[in-house]
Amino acid sequence: MVKALKSGDKVAWDSSGGHSVGHVVKKQTTPTKIKGHKVAASKDDPQYIVKSDKSGKQAAHKATELKKA
Repeated sequence: MVKALKSGDKVAWDSSGGHSVGHVVKKQTTPTKIKGHKVAASKDDPQYIVKSDKSGKQAAHKATELKKA
């Protein structure tokens, strides 16, 4: 079951730099680029754009990688 996340939700995830916390900016359902990286989002496989509380940077994550904080 896919988690229902919406803009503004506080979320946590594990990254190469350790544990991170931030907020959902939006649900991405079309391909895009973030910091030069391709985000292969679609309506069938959406990703969430999240903004880190610590660094202020944005990244895309699948719902399975995010936990509501």
